Amino acid sequence: MNAPVRVLVCDDQALIRTGFATIIDAQPDLEVVGECGDGRAAVDLARRLNPDIVVMDVRMPVLDGIEATRLLAGAGVEHPVKVLVVTTFNLDEYVYEALRAGASGFLLKDAPPAQLLHGIRTVASGAALLAPEVTRQLVGRYAARIRPAEGTPDDVALTPRELEVLRLIADGLSNGEIAAELVISQETVKTYVSRILTKLGLRDRVQAVVYAYRRGLVT
Repeated sequence: MNAPVRVLVCDDQALIRTGFATIIDAQPDLEVVGECGDGRAAVDLARRLNPDIVVMDVRMPVLDGIEATRLLAGAGVEHPVKVLVVTTFNLDEYVYEALRAGASGFLLKDAPPAQLLHGIRTVASGAALLAPEVTRQLVGRYAARIRPAEGTPDDVALTPRELEVLRLIADGLSNGEIAAELVISQETVKTYVSRILTKLGLRDRVQAVVYAYRRGLVT
């Protein structure tokens, strides 16, 4: 049997923190190794406990979740930790910054428990998770901040179909939705996604979404 995925839960609201921990710990393949209520504690605990994934709130005292994510998963971090950001969309104007800081996934706090567990497993497996409604509403809402990069070369040898898949990823479609849209199998979609990430030197779907907006492929 594989070792359980080790999870650190960070949220400044004790009730939510305890609720997440209870839901996660009830799963045989997941284990909560620590809890904390601010970003500084999250960074310190993550470095000490070496969890597989940190479930991170954004708005917290001492150090906010964005800066904590940057310190744990940002560019140049020697041993990055996977971060799943869970927050309240309507109250949060800094989500795009959290994604730029290196978060591998994003969920809303009102997501059902099954979606939280799916998100943890998805991110822990090395994949990225952007709930489709999050991508559509949130990245779309902050698109004005994502200026197309200046002086960048043309998209690196992406085929017309790969560009099409990239645009659909940026629109927030899941692999299943992309497969239905293009009338191809989900396995074929996975192959396209993998090829796109490799060609563009991107880590995951989150970076693909940001890339597509920065290059003006979607507006």
